[in-house]
Amino acid sequence: MWPSFSLNRPLAWLGLAALIAAVILPLLALRFAALAVVAVAWIDLWRHIRAEHGRRRLAEQALELSQDGLMITNAANRIDVVNPAFTQITGYTLDDVAGLNPASLSSGRHDRSFYDRYWQTLRATGRWEGEVWNQRKHGDQYPEWLRVRACYDRRGRATHYIGLFSDISRHKAREQDLRRIGFEDPLTGLPNRRRLHDLLASRLRHLRAGEGLDLALIDIDGFKSINDGLGVDCGDRLLARFGQRLAAQVAGGIVGRLGGDEFMVIRTTTFEDHEQWVASLRQHLSEPFEIEGNALRLGLTIGSCRAPEDGSDAGVLFQRLESALYSAKRHGRNHDRRFRPSLEVDDDRQLTMSNELHQAIVNDTQLEVHYQTQHRLDDGELVGMEALLRWQHPDYGQVPPNEFIALAERHGLMPALGNWVLDRVIAQIATWRALGITMLPVWVNISALQLIQGDLESRLLATLNQYRVPATLLGLELTESVLLDERAGDVSPRLESLRREGLQIAIDDFGTGYSSMAYLKRLPVDKLKLDREFIRALPHDHADAAITSAVLAMAQGLNLDVIAEGVETTEQRDFLLARGCRHVQGYLYARPQPVASVEARLLKRATHVSA
Repeated sequence: MWPSFSLNRPLAWLGLAALIAAVILPLLALRFAALAVVAVAWIDLWRHIRAEHGRRRLAEQALELSQDGLMITNAANRIDVVNPAFTQITGYTLDDVAGLNPASLSSGRHDRSFYDRYWQTLRATGRWEGEVWNQRKHGDQYPEWLRVRACYDRRGRATHYIGLFSDISRHKAREQDLRRIGFEDPLTGLPNRRRLHDLLASRLRHLRAGEGLDLALIDIDGFKSINDGLGVDCGDRLLARFGQRLAAQVAGGIVGRLGGDEFMVIRTTTFEDHEQWVASLRQHLSEPFEIEGNALRLGLTIGSCRAPEDGSDAGVLFQRLESALYSAKRHGRNHDRRFRPSLEVDDDRQLTMSNELHQAIVNDTQLEVHYQTQHRLDDGELVGMEALLRWQHPDYGQVPPNEFIALAERHGLMPALGNWVLDRVIAQIATWRALGITMLPVWVNISALQLIQGDLESRLLATLNQYRVPATLLGLELTESVLLDERAGDVSPRLESLRREGLQIAIDDFGTGYSSMAYLKRLPVDKLKLDREFIRALPHDHADAAITSAVLAMAQGLNLDVIAEGVETTEQRDFLLARGCRHVQGYLYARPQPVASVEARLLKRATHVSA
């Protein structure tokens, strides 16, 4: 920073020599010259001393501005100097503490061994840093972060100790708040998942002979509708009142909120009345809640288990509670389900399968796309193909599509899986075009989650551009449920933009969902796929025959193409042909085949056409 004060200056020594010479020199002129040199040296020395005093004043003012308290003690560890921040933090002035040992400010929280280690470190290294609890003048204790450094003379002896400290009371308070937030649900004030886990583990450790724990995981049915209808504030108040009512019902037990609209209850009991206890919870919580003048009766889905019968580990019990709750949800809302081992087997297999499906997507293994050709009904000519995903599992073999597609939807893998199929199909079209094969449209199924993500259009067009595949060679099949899913918003303008790029749009499984003439008029649709459910019993089932005929007549009036899927017999083919159906897809013409088989068929067709 600044150089230390020193008399080792050439001009000073020259002035001293001139002063001696002024005494002994014989000539008056020489004496005056020597005195002039002495005056110059004196002026230089005076300026040097004033600059040193100025620097010291600046240092003192800087210490006065510091927010950290400063304390300087002598070699005997008696206080010599403090700064204003010291007084502000501790309440003591210099007159109060001058000559005292800093230990007089101690709070008494630290034992002798603490100070022994403190002095041992300070004498060995010349510095110490750490947290210390001291006491203010008014008696309250506070934590400070203290940094101490020893100052030595030229012989290496400690002459002073400088201590710099800051009040960390607010920091400690924030730590406590964060710790509280880490264990408490901020909305209801109930224990959160982490705290519930600790409380459950504690109760399990302290169970006595003949005691058990009843556990229930409660989910409020349709809570999103309440939020949407009454607003988030009303929904929050409902959750808070729900927690209060639940806590009042389970006096002596533990009630917590896991998040969202899920609450957990733990009861220590000696009774074997688990089912009756769950029923009493439902009855009590089913009483109406008054919110904003509305009397709300809540539907509840409850999963439950009991310790130690269903487990004696907190983590295991949490998993089994969730298994029971999800099983209850699968069997319908407003339903109870107690854990049983078969649920865990199912959930373990599903979890394993979902992890393996995720790995199959990431590693690009086990999954492959098969293609089933589509044909013109009057002459059997090839008019397109549908891409169908297959999963060849190394242990389970060929996993049925309806099983792993449902698994992907439940575990949030559907967007990644759908994007993988689109990328693979577009890349395959590019490969076939490079081989000189004249391509016909390939149809790909689109899930609701791909639309909900919101980036389907940009991703799809970017992939088409990447592989230089014309948009006209790709068709998108969407089920009626996808088109009517409110989470995707109004899909009409989005589909229209894709059609403007050249893609074709078809409604898959038509007739099995919420068929509406209104959306057929409004949505930009090119084709309807008549579900195999109506084709299977043709022509003998009169109801299916009537529905099929009506759909074909309606499509003709709306200028929509219809493709009938699942055609397996000549009788079905003849019936559809007589009713004006133009296109078909089914085992009568071709089964879904892997890429190599379809490629050989396309090459053979190209050779036949050129011949």
